[in-house]
Amino acid sequence: MTGLSRREMMAASLGATAAFGQRGKMNVLLIAVDDLNTRLGCYGDPVAKTPNIDRLAQRGIRFDRAYCNYPVCNASRTSLLSGFRPDKTKILDNRTPPRTTLKDAVFLPEYFHQHGYFTARVGKIAHGAFEDAVSWDISEFASRPGAARAAAKGKKKKAAAGDGTGDLQWVMTDNPDEAEPDGRTARRIVELMDQSGGKPFFLGAGFHKPHLPWVAPKKYFEMYSTDKIKLPDTPADDLNDIPPIALTHREDEKRMTELERKKAILAYHAATSFMDAQVGVLLDALDRKKLWENTVVLLFGDHGWHLNEHLGLWRKMTVFEEAARAPLIVAAPGKKRGESCPRLVEWVDFYPTLADLCGLPKKAGLDGESVRPLLENPQRKWKKAAYTIVRHQGVIGRSVRTDRYRYTEWGSPDVAELYDHEMDPKEYRNLAKDAKLAQTIVGLRTLLNNPELARPGA
Repeated sequence: MTGLSRREMMAASLGATAAFGQRGKMNVLLIAVDDLNTRLGCYGDPVAKTPNIDRLAQRGIRFDRAYCNYPVCNASRTSLLSGFRPDKTKILDNRTPPRTTLKDAVFLPEYFHQHGYFTARVGKIAHGAFEDAVSWDISEFASRPGAARAAAKGKKKKAAAGDGTGDLQWVMTDNPDEAEPDGRTARRIVELMDQSGGKPFFLGAGFHKPHLPWVAPKKYFEMYSTDKIKLPDTPADDLNDIPPIALTHREDEKRMTELERKKAILAYHAATSFMDAQVGVLLDALDRKKLWENTVVLLFGDHGWHLNEHLGLWRKMTVFEEAARAPLIVAAPGKKRGESCPRLVEWVDFYPTLADLCGLPKKAGLDGESVRPLLENPQRKWKKAAYTIVRHQGVIGRSVRTDRYRYTEWGSPDVAELYDHEMDPKEYRNLAKDAKLAQTIVGLRTLLNNPELARPGA
């Protein structure tokens, strides 16, 4: 025996646990952003002001071909939290509870909890109505003890009048950042970084903006001018070869004036810049607390968002590039920094990637792949395709994205889309009926129907 008292032994044990939490397993900070597309500075957008997301990209890898598995919140988040594509989750809308089919699934933070992690989320990680489908040690929205007082102070500063067309609404407020819900989310996550009790932490920061309505303090709107906003230069005949079922136009939005469209895009940018400032609060905390050397940070948009592409598309719910593609940045200790990766990745890859980076046992049966090899060599060969589906009018649109092409079938090969991204990155020319590409389509249909063939090395 060592001669230590029981209290001294317990203290030593707790000290060892705390040291292990700091030096052993990696922490995870998962930053989920609602409706965030790739209109960001680090993705080359000439207008968007996103200095904090840009600096995160400098600390890690920016994925240039990253695709959600379903372009709507509940379905997308259920796939990334479960590691299964929508054909297995059976979640195809915002109304169906995530565990309707996945009764006993161990969702991503639950898997980390099973392996000794302190888990907490603030804001939207699962779809808002179904946050209780995922278990956390601490689970909060932006409203929490103390937040009501901050909100009350903010209400004393009256918001400017709202503006917009139809459902595209925005409001400039006179509130300080910390009085807005996303501002409270960021600051609460910073508090939780110190409340893991010596365990490694898995923290989920769920930011709501730039989800509609675009509400942000006035100073973020004042960062932009409609003179600098450019509308898509879409060919007048763009819709002639697109199957109508692939589109989600709304009549009131098709009638918007040019200035109204520019104002809406400006408001989206303003909400994005506000959210970016809250990301900055988190990054500053990682700096102060010296957590970068043992923390994996993964930031993503749950899906993309249309800003007047294809002659009047707004929102998500399509498999066009602007809705299916979304930002993904991963910063991990000891991995490459400040580089971009052109390889195809999907949201079902998050689960195996985070588990792998943190040294957890591989979870069997997941649909995704750990992208750890891409964090070490962003240019290496990788999977052949990424998969996104969406349901319109009761018909499933099934889409496969390869390095060069996007191919989509709407219920049958007779209603299809094919776009060549080398020649047509904006997807203006549907080549599905081009006889010269018949063999290409056969290969794409094979991949579409057999995702296992797309795995690395298959």
